[in-house]
Amino acid sequence: MKSAEGSEVLLVGVKPIFEQLRRDPRAVRRLLVARGAGGKAAEIAAQAQHAGVEVEVAHARRLDAMASGIPHQGVIAELHGYEYADWYDVLERKPACLLIADQITDPRNFGALLRSAEATGVGGVIIPKDRSVSVTAAVAKAAAGATALISITRVVNLARALEQLKGAGYWIVGLEGGAAQSIFEFSFPDLCALVVGAEGRGLRPRTRATCDHLLSIPMLGRIESLNVSVAGAVALYERVRQAGGKGGCQRIDTPRAR
Repeated sequence: MKSAEGSEVLLVGVKPIFEQLRRDPRAVRRLLVARGAGGKAAEIAAQAQHAGVEVEVAHARRLDAMASGIPHQGVIAELHGYEYADWYDVLERKPACLLIADQITDPRNFGALLRSAEATGVGGVIIPKDRSVSVTAAVAKAAAGATALISITRVVNLARALEQLKGAGYWIVGLEGGAAQSIFEFSFPDLCALVVGAEGRGLRPRTRATCDHLLSIPMLGRIESLNVSVAGAVALYERVRQAGGKGGCQRIDTPRAR
C-alpha cells in the first residue's frame, strides 16, 4: 500500500486484504490473483467477487514484481487510496487512549505497533507528516489487517497536536528508556496519549518536553532497551491491565485535572 498521495496504492497478502474487504470493500479498486492459486487466495477472490470488486487472474511473476519482495500469498489488491483520519474528528471523538508514534521510520515496527494498538483497544494513532513512515504495503503486512481497523492520522506539527490533546483533557505519557519512573509504578489516567519515539533516537526534545510524564520499562537483563514496537505493546497492555482488561476506545468526558 502506498499513501493517498502516491499514484499506486497496493495492499499485499491475505490477512490485510481480508480485513479490508470485510471492513470497506468499496476502497478496493481491483484484486489480482495469481493463476492457479488456491486455499486462502481463492477464498479472498470469492469474497471480492461477492462484494462486487473486479478480480483479475495474473501470472505469479507479475505479482512478485508488484509486491517488491513482500510475500503476497497469491493476492494483491489495488486500492483507491489510503484515507488518513481527520485530526479534528479524532479530537471530537475523544477516545480514551491514543498512540503517538514520533518519527518512526521502520515499516515493520510501525505495522507491529498498529497491530498492538488495535489489539489493546486504542482509539487512534497519530504520526507526523514528515520524517515518518506512512501506511505502505510493508506496514499493512506487518499490521496483519490492523490498518483497516484503526484510525491513523497525520499531523504537520506533532508538538502542537500534543498541546491540543492537553487542551482536550488528555495526559501525555512518553516512553523514555532512562526515565526514573517505571510503567509499573504509574497509574494510567482515563484520558491518555502514549508517545513512543523513533528507533535509536527515542523521543525528540520538543516532544519529550511536552510530555506530562516520562516512563521507562524495567530492563532486568544486559540489553539496555526494547524494540520500539515491543516497548509500545508492553506499555499498552499495562494500561489495559490497570483498566481491568477493558479496551480504551470508549469516549471519556472526564476533565483533565492536575
